[in-house]
Amino acid sequence: MKKKILFVWMALLLMSLWGCDDVAGPGIGGTPSGNNNNNNSNDWLIPISEVFDGGPGKDGIPALTDPAVVPASDEDYLTDSDLVLGYVEGNEARAYPHDILDWHEIINDRIGDVNISVTYCPLTGTGIGWNRDIDGFTTTFGVSGLLYNSNLIPYDRVTDSNWSQIRLDCVNGEKIGSEIKTFSMLETTWKTWKEMYPFSTVVSTNTGYNRSYGRYPYGSYRTDDQYLIFPVANKDARIPNKQRVHGIVAAGNAKVYPMELFGSQVSVIMDGFEDGAYVVVGNESDNFAVSFFRDPGDGTDLSFSAVQEQYPVVMTDTEGNMWDVFGTALSGPREGTRLEHARSFMGYWFSFAAFYPQVVIYEDQ
Repeated sequence: MKKKILFVWMALLLMSLWGCDDVAGPGIGGTPSGNNNNNNSNDWLIPISEVFDGGPGKDGIPALTDPAVVPASDEDYLTDSDLVLGYVEGNEARAYPHDILDWHEIINDRIGDVNISVTYCPLTGTGIGWNRDIDGFTTTFGVSGLLYNSNLIPYDRVTDSNWSQIRLDCVNGEKIGSEIKTFSMLETTWKTWKEMYPFSTVVSTNTGYNRSYGRYPYGSYRTDDQYLIFPVANKDARIPNKQRVHGIVAAGNAKVYPMELFGSQVSVIMDGFEDGAYVVVGNESDNFAVSFFRDPGDGTDLSFSAVQEQYPVVMTDTEGNMWDVFGTALSGPREGTRLEHARSFMGYWFSFAAFYPQVVIYEDQ
């Protein structure tokens, strides 16, 4: 009974946040509501009893497509400590602020020749770049209104299939079982991003929607460690629930790297996981961590070390190459080479434990 009251309360909260005109009636309980207009079969790769309707309904949280952007120098609504998700393609850099993503969760965009969906779940703190090109067609993603382990379930607008953000695959519909391809994204503070990419553009608050950008819509959720709105399948007390960690996902398992491992300067971790050899680079003070395969594509197992105060360059190797935060060699014999990024992202610890019960925590050697 208490659980049902909690869900009703959350649905009413969401309705007040987004406005009644935008919200379909909430489906309360362990099955998706018909208000999601889901035309897919009942075949799911995840337990249907653990899929919950978050309240606003399908598209009740409106994804953005081709967002308006402004130069970083013209931005006037972010503080230095605000978190952004950043992407670089060629000579273009773009920042997607949490302040916008908290209210829209998905931004469909195109940078250069890349069709990208920036997917972000405020309840799990996970931001991941998805490739919108799937099996020969290009789609946009929308917010289904459904949640699994408190995590966003996007749907693609070509096949209406439902995808799990943290699982990185399709869990229901025509594309069931298909894996999503991801892009390397950098989650960091606005201050750090501007230092790395001063020529960047940033998504504007001119979205076409009337939202309180800059006001976090979930109250004390991200600061109250015990506050979980929806059930999760597995709880693990080794790390506080809401602590942000960097996680690598491989072979149905995950390994996480707590941010305190990186300290106040750029630090490099050479590590292996599930038969993969990785380099993980981060800086706790500047609030970022990213990871790549160490093999640049020719079978060489490169050895990396940190580079200080040369952003966006963060590491070098024994060949003398200088690598940036997106794994691109900016100088050296491999100039122009881009390391393959790990299937990795930042998120709250509890979300990795929920999806990957055998999750490994890296311990400094």
